[in-house]
Amino acid sequence: MPEPRELPVNFSSFLVSLASSAMVHLGETPDPTGGKAGLDLVLARNTIDLLGLLKEKTKGNLDPEEGKLLDALLFDLRTRFVAKTKA
Repeated sequence: MPEPRELPVNFSSFLVSLASSAMVHLGETPDPTGGKAGLDLVLARNTIDLLGLLKEKTKGNLDPEEGKLLDALLFDLRTRFVAKTKA
């Protein structure tokens, strides 16, 4: 079994971790604990809203790359969320 890789501990990896969680709740990726994809729009929205709150609370304190990453993640997740709610 391959050894787990270590990810850097920084704000960007934190954002990606939250976005990955939202993707699991949107049913876009399998749950790493169970291996099955499932849809939970309440948890997906909660996680997306949390990312939005982080954007609001960190305004003016992010470096340009962190800001671009957060904007891209929010756009992608919000677009996917809307598509799932209309399906």
